[in-house]
Amino acid sequence: MTTSDWIIDIALLLVVFRQMREERLTARTILLPLALVGWAASRYLHDVPTAGNDLVLIGLFTGIGVAFGVAGGLLTRVRYAEGHVRIKAGIGAAALWVISMGFRLGFAVWSSHASGERHLGHFSVAHDITGAQAWVAALILMAFGEVIFRLGTIVARGQVLSSRVARARSTTLVPGRDTAARERTRQEA
Repeated sequence: MTTSDWIIDIALLLVVFRQMREERLTARTILLPLALVGWAASRYLHDVPTAGNDLVLIGLFTGIGVAFGVAGGLLTRVRYAEGHVRIKAGIGAAALWVISMGFRLGFAVWSSHASGERHLGHFSVAHDITGAQAWVAALILMAFGEVIFRLGTIVARGQVLSSRVARARSTTLVPGRDTAARERTRQEA
């Protein structure tokens, strides 16, 4: 692994640790992790192999990334305060991120050593995985799935919360609305 590989992995870990402090949900909150995985994809994802069981491997890893992303998004606290959606990654969300990043980082280190390379080669042949690019695609798309679905879950939860707050405010700000609704309900019954 190169120095830039270590830097990008550490930066991705720091993104979630930074979110363990509550912060506003902003474009930067969304774009920074997307930019980091986008950079990694542009550097490593040259193609998506489709021979043998490559797509099964890629689909499995991507699915795991998506599951981790949705779970991480659900374990992130989303609230409305001071006119803004605010988020805070909980211990569970941070733990999922560290586990998945640690797995990818550990896998990259292990597979770059002779014994890891040998074991991975035997496993690949036994399971009809055609080469190293299948593993690269699987790991990168796993990270993409995790980042995109974590952010998507958080943004969707923030949008739902914002619309609930806006609805509640519009109901409270219009005098007599509750009374009129109750009167209609009584008349319909």
